[in-house]
Amino acid sequence: MNKKIARLLEPSLRLYFAVFVCLAVVSAFFNIYLAAVEAVLLVVLYLYFRSTNIRRRKEILKYIESVTYDVDSATKDTMLNSPIPMVIFKPESDEIIWSNDWFLQITGEREHLFETKITDAVPSFSSRWLMEGKSESPAEVELRGKKYRVYGYLAHTEPSGSARGLVATTYWIDITDLSSVRSEYVLSRPVAAIILLDNYEDLMKNISDNSRSSILARIDDKLNTWAAPAHGLLCRYDRDRYIFVFEERHLSSLISGKISLLDSVREVVSSDGVPATISIGAGKDAGSFDELFRYAALSIEMALSRGGDQAVVKNRFHFEFYGGRSKELEKRTKVKSRVMANVLGELVSDSSQVFVMGHKFADLDSVGAAAGICCIARKKKIPVHIVTAPEETLADAVIQRLVKQPEYAGVFVTAQDAILSADSSSLLVVVDTNRPEQVQSEDLLLSCNRVAVIDHHRRAATYIGEASLNFHEPYASSACELVTELLQYLVEPTDILRVEAEALLAGIVLDTKNFTTRTGGRTFDAAAFLRRSGADTAEVKKLFQSDLASMVARYDIIRAAKMYRSNIAIAALGSTVGRIAAAQAADELLTIAGTQASFVLFPVGDSVIISARSMGDINVQVILEDLGGGGNAATAGAQIPDKTVEQVLPELHAAIDRYFEDA
Repeated sequence: MNKKIARLLEPSLRLYFAVFVCLAVVSAFFNIYLAAVEAVLLVVLYLYFRSTNIRRRKEILKYIESVTYDVDSATKDTMLNSPIPMVIFKPESDEIIWSNDWFLQITGEREHLFETKITDAVPSFSSRWLMEGKSESPAEVELRGKKYRVYGYLAHTEPSGSARGLVATTYWIDITDLSSVRSEYVLSRPVAAIILLDNYEDLMKNISDNSRSSILARIDDKLNTWAAPAHGLLCRYDRDRYIFVFEERHLSSLISGKISLLDSVREVVSSDGVPATISIGAGKDAGSFDELFRYAALSIEMALSRGGDQAVVKNRFHFEFYGGRSKELEKRTKVKSRVMANVLGELVSDSSQVFVMGHKFADLDSVGAAAGICCIARKKKIPVHIVTAPEETLADAVIQRLVKQPEYAGVFVTAQDAILSADSSSLLVVVDTNRPEQVQSEDLLLSCNRVAVIDHHRRAATYIGEASLNFHEPYASSACELVTELLQYLVEPTDILRVEAEALLAGIVLDTKNFTTRTGGRTFDAAAFLRRSGADTAEVKKLFQSDLASMVARYDIIRAAKMYRSNIAIAALGSTVGRIAAAQAADELLTIAGTQASFVLFPVGDSVIISARSMGDINVQVILEDLGGGGNAATAGAQIPDKTVEQVLPELHAAIDRYFEDA
């Protein structure tokens, strides 16, 4: 190596000597004496160059050796006296080759670690990350009460580059203080929890003010006892809600003590024998207190959708569920469904006859849910009738299939016939709506003393009150999903007609837009049960087929759409179109890139119908509530009487603007 360096540094004079030789040879032809003089000078110059070159090479080699020695000495001195613990070992066997005094100190050894495995000196250390080509240990290494971040690299000692010729050099950085500060930062971050008294209405019903104060005081005492170890801030900010702010270090212990809290709160019983129950929704890992409270609100909403009586914790990435079962995502309890099924079964058994009624302009979800109730009544051997208006239905294909079944002979009746045959023991089951003004017949609703409501839409300002059963689950995908859950507890799969199973599955497919929106674990469980009960997905798909005229009408609606606020598509039509075509067009408008919500307006007589759809970020139900409509966050509608499309369109724009101003 040194010879190569010296050869590179010496001057290259060979060309000059070659030229001199050529000149001397040429001179010999003209003057032999001149050529002899040139030859002598050439020899003298060569000898001088030779001696000078030898001396120069010796000086260069001496300098290189000096530098190399200094570097080696500095390297050795650095390794021996480095303030950073260092150790060199063979990664294939973990055998230590060398270590400095600082590494001996952190391991507690006094002499040396030669021929000792590094895993014996540091049991928690693994060299796999070095073999993977990494220069930093992915995990902290704990040793004798301190934590270290380890850096290192591999070097080949053999030209072949085999694994046996590898040597690992590692540097150990003490990060105990940094780790302690970091842990304290994480543990001291705030957590906000909303504690909800689930059954406040039932608990406070028909009791005196003194009893109400006594119950709340006892619940407050239970909560204060549970929250005391966290030394946080607990206060009630609504009649049935508490806010609890504390440090994250206490979260695990509070959650683990949740079950004892639930049991303790259940000891508080009203004079009617109703025990108190609570749900806990916590938010953590947020960037601000406002965001933290939003996390807690989402957690309490999720806890209620899972049946309540449990704890849900949300961070910026996902939900964590606690209480009685292993942690799962998007899985709800079916306890409420089982209880509701038992109650509905008793109501049907005690009835002289059952009437089933959905909303006006019944769709697949409404008719499918009604078919499921018919199956329950048939199992209980109770006469059942479905109240429909043949001229006002969006599910004619399903109805035509049902009426062909022998079990459905005479089942479909008009509202007038139902009112005439209803008696005091009749049961009216309202499906797919909870608002009295939206049912197929308000007169029939008023005529029946015993009413059961099964619905998945959010409750509006007006709702059917004093119902014998109210199975209201706004987090379900459809009324068909709720009815299917009831069927699982009341009938066997063989009791369900194939056409009934397909009607129920069609309702789920409709409201979930082919299982793309508002779907959860219960939705797929219900679909799987219907599939086992005989539902044919190919036949279900046929129920959604439309003729060429409807398809053309649908695309005419889409062509008339205009964007509002850059992300909302609104199609305002001047002529009447089919409700099914309008709903399908509203769905297809959402396929336009950047569209978050869609509205289709069209006149029907003296009224204006609005069909609204959303991808989920915009709550169309809230927007249409200002116009007298309703539904849920993803699907909503409204019927505005005595107005034209030109008059309703500015009102819709104003409602949308108010929605974003209040957001």
